[in-house]
Amino acid sequence: MKTPHSRREFIDRSIRLGAAAIAAPMAASLTAHAQEGKKLGFALVGLGSLSTNQIAPALQKTKHCRLAAIVTGTPAKEQIWADKYNIPRKNIYNYQTFDRIADNPEIDVVYVVLPNAMHGEYTIRAAKAGKHVLCEKPMEVSAKRCEQMIEACQKAKRKLAIGYRCQFAPHHLEVMRLAREKVFGAVKIIEASFGFRIGDPKQWRLRYDLAGGGALMDVGIYALQGARYVSGEEPIEVFATETKTDKVKFKEVDESILWSMRFPSGVVANCSTTYLVGGINRLFAAAETGWFELDPAYSYGGLKGRSNKGEMDFPQVDHFATEMDDFASCIINSKPTRAPGEEGLRDVKIMTAIYESIRKGRAIKLG
Repeated sequence: MKTPHSRREFIDRSIRLGAAAIAAPMAASLTAHAQEGKKLGFALVGLGSLSTNQIAPALQKTKHCRLAAIVTGTPAKEQIWADKYNIPRKNIYNYQTFDRIADNPEIDVVYVVLPNAMHGEYTIRAAKAGKHVLCEKPMEVSAKRCEQMIEACQKAKRKLAIGYRCQFAPHHLEVMRLAREKVFGAVKIIEASFGFRIGDPKQWRLRYDLAGGGALMDVGIYALQGARYVSGEEPIEVFATETKTDKVKFKEVDESILWSMRFPSGVVANCSTTYLVGGINRLFAAAETGWFELDPAYSYGGLKGRSNKGEMDFPQVDHFATEMDDFASCIINSKPTRAPGEEGLRDVKIMTAIYESIRKGRAIKLG
């Protein structure tokens, strides 16, 4: 049985779901891009797995973006990427020469795809170089650093967006709509979870100085985001517990966390994240007269949605291409992004409270 979630309805409704924020003034060069129908040039900072397997391929599918430059600390990658994506030598940078992007008019946007604790530095440097910034989530490892990033972009009159790709996916836009329009009545309980079994014990995600945390910072943030945009509110209280089965591998960061959030209207969200096992990938909402869910919810593709009325029939999209095209459109047309730095800051503040709850063994109230 198919629920009446049509593609035409989705398009109309998704337009209404855009965020409201103050747009930064456009640079003259970007106005020229828009008038000439040119694509905005993106510089990828960090050529790890995400850039290699997801973001760079997604850039080839976009309408308003192109891969113009790369920044890497691994010389061996330079020629490989140059050959594969036809990147000229003058558009290849390392972390020492990064600031020279200020002199390159072919670069409009810097996409920061580095370990969490490096996001702030390169976002701030990109803003000072006069470039707009798309930064992967989590925004940073502390609220203070997030605030510095926002301030730097505002001072430079450049846009800052955080890589919350799910906010641009049709299935997630639909669960937002179902909640906002109270299709099944008011939402009362939310369940959100995401985790996977992490491999290499030497990777940066298991180092506190680079990651700022473990499963919560990496993938638990998706569950946190989902609970927030389904509820349509900000939590006023969190309570969390942590479990570690491997205290050697997870000496510096969290392995598994369960947490609950209470919202002003009385909505309760029960959430979980882990680096121990896979198969945990769900966003579920129980409302007064029905329910709806995504399972899998946060994967790069293959999302599936359903409600007590039937399945959700929406197209699968490349999350990264959709996200980047939206940001480029916001820049070209001087529109607000639905995932600004302030959104990333809110998540970091909540995650900080979750870790505080674990340390203190009690609920933490949020302002």
